[in-house]
Amino acid sequence: MTVRVNGDPRQLAPGTALDAVVALLTPSRSGVAAAVNETVVPRDRWAGTPLADGDRVEILTAVQGG
Repeated sequence: MTVRVNGDPRQLAPGTALDAVVALLTPSRSGVAAAVNETVVPRDRWAGTPLADGDRVEILTAVQGG
């Protein structure tokens, strides 16, 4: 299936959960937020949120600096 992650198409196995996609992009879960189809998904629901073909995923990481 094809899922857009931060605007880029990615081929994923059907039923891949959101937590697996987050793990592909960042080793840390601290300071990370994720949304599927413009809806923020609470961290405790990532593992139970399967993605579907055509979903749009945004993963945001907090950055410190000035």
